[in-house]
Amino acid sequence: MDNAVFQNAFYVGNAFNFILYGVELVLYFQTMQILLKSRRAEMKTPDRFMMVFSTALLFLITIYVATESILGEEMWIVNAGYPGGSAAYLQAYASAWYQTMGTASGILLQLMSDGLLIYRCLVVWNDRRILILPCFLWLAALGMGAVQLYVDGSPNGNFFVGIAAQVGVAYTSIAIGLNVVLTSLICGRIIYHGRQSGQYLGSASSSTYYGVVAIIVESAIPYTLSGIAFVVAYALNSDLTIFFLSIYVMFTCLSPQLLMLRVASGRAWNRDTTSTVTGMTFRRSSGAVTVAWVQSQRPD
Repeated sequence: MDNAVFQNAFYVGNAFNFILYGVELVLYFQTMQILLKSRRAEMKTPDRFMMVFSTALLFLITIYVATESILGEEMWIVNAGYPGGSAAYLQAYASAWYQTMGTASGILLQLMSDGLLIYRCLVVWNDRRILILPCFLWLAALGMGAVQLYVDGSPNGNFFVGIAAQVGVAYTSIAIGLNVVLTSLICGRIIYHGRQSGQYLGSASSSTYYGVVAIIVESAIPYTLSGIAFVVAYALNSDLTIFFLSIYVMFTCLSPQLLMLRVASGRAWNRDTTSTVTGMTFRRSSGAVTVAWVQSQRPD
């Protein structure tokens, strides 16, 4: 944290925050346009939920991007002559109220995103027993997130140093472990059914629900991969940790927003899709294959 690598990583991370924030704005307004334009006459509870959830994601990521930008401005511009330099300023003001607010927004984003993935896991698997481990990890992340927020907000608290860093490693390990579990469950389920249906329906017919894009978006792979990169760098006390943290927090917003857009567009897995896939029957006669297929209806 005392060297130029950390400071440059912080600066580049802030730059990526703004780039990805622009992507989030585009995804958000596309989602709202679909929900408000095409479904205005038949707005249902799931549609209202998507609107509220997407707006909450945008609100929280706005807080995070703003607080990181304020810290950079205060550290590099307003207090450029601070005794000891920017590293000393960061150490002294890492627990400033706006930084605590930014930490809170990041934790809430993680809990909301993983809560959505837990629900999507239920949709894809259609079996509540599969949620036992994810729900346990989510509750553990909730508890450790509260501890993390308290430690970071305490006087002289610093996410990268001391007890706050130790708590941070524990919290992020649990949270990202949850990401890995959920992504693996969703991804594995989609690939399994994709191979089954592809044999009988052809790749063109099954690509909407089982293609590469479907797997990446439905299982939030970018969210999980960025989290793994972050927690590894964090555990190793790397000077690049702050950069990977920025990317990870941005994807706690972008991945669920992409999923919301896919649901609003009617291309995401839903309970009808799951019932259709598990209910397909195949009859072989004279070397031919007949498929009993019930088309899925409007997504959840």
